[in-house]
Amino acid sequence: MSKFTKRVFSGIQPSGKLHLGNYLGAIQKFVTLQEDDSYENIYCVVDMHAITVAQDPKILRARTLEVTAAYLASGIDPTKSIVFNQSRVSQHAELGWIFNCVARLGWLNRMTQFKDKAGKNSERMSVGLYAYPNLMAADILLYNATHVPVGDDQKQHLELCRDIAQKFNNDYAEQIQQLGIESDFFTQPEPLIDFGGAPVRVMNLRDGTKKMSSSAESDMTRINMNDDSDTLAKKLKKAKTDPEALPSEVAGLAERPEARNLISIFAALDNSDSQAVLNQFGGQQFREFKAALIELAVTKIGPIGDEMNRLIKDEAHIDTILKDGADKARALAEPLVKDVKKIVGFMV
Repeated sequence: MSKFTKRVFSGIQPSGKLHLGNYLGAIQKFVTLQEDDSYENIYCVVDMHAITVAQDPKILRARTLEVTAAYLASGIDPTKSIVFNQSRVSQHAELGWIFNCVARLGWLNRMTQFKDKAGKNSERMSVGLYAYPNLMAADILLYNATHVPVGDDQKQHLELCRDIAQKFNNDYAEQIQQLGIESDFFTQPEPLIDFGGAPVRVMNLRDGTKKMSSSAESDMTRINMNDDSDTLAKKLKKAKTDPEALPSEVAGLAERPEARNLISIFAALDNSDSQAVLNQFGGQQFREFKAALIELAVTKIGPIGDEMNRLIKDEAHIDTILKDGADKARALAEPLVKDVKKIVGFMV
């Protein structure tokens, strides 16, 4: 794999506004991986996954630009990492279909995320939403990625990906050997969980028991990545707290979800940990702590938002980066899919 010993693939759906949770939980860590010379990094805007639920085409296009702008503004360098949108590389769909025929129905029936999203309306959901874990497996295995950054909600999908890789390798072992390949055709990717610092779970600013989400009705529940400094300050100032002073030990946050959330946000932005933050602010009231948090957030997130908003206005520049990235991705994907077609018996 050229000079690299490991290859990372990850992607973000352009299906909602990017918020602080996306940045701290994923994008910031992508930038960290980019600085490790042992990794080749492929970062995708997974627009094909986005249409598993209904999307306004104009908004989908705008969100695709926004995710790309967020990558770039956060420090992902298209000369160091491959950055592209999924739908530009048709091999994702081709391999996805083949994996639809490799994966078993029982495997997909065990996927809890479909059940969570569909609820009681599963009969009305798209086939794409049900089968998209197979496309996710294609996204990863198309590049024989060795490592995949995952959160708790994606571990099950990576396990499915590994099952698909193993079944393909077993089912077509003879044909793989006939191609002169002595080992398995598909690499079984490993999860990257605790990388680039401790996992960060960013919660709703108005309800610390719920995750921060782009689908929440009120914009005051989240910090968008492209919020300006005044908006950042307003949202954090109005973030829900409780009447008690901050504790001096992490254990004191156990039954205080809003306090725990704000402390963990400060720690993540400051590249420290919750106990270090409490060593500094323990015993103080939220008013003093929030003033420091606002100053930190404006310093760390404000410039990213400003750069995102600048980049979004330059659609031609973003489009050029996505096209160039797609060309690089296609150069990796095309020969692999050609071999897969030979292995399964297609005329190529």
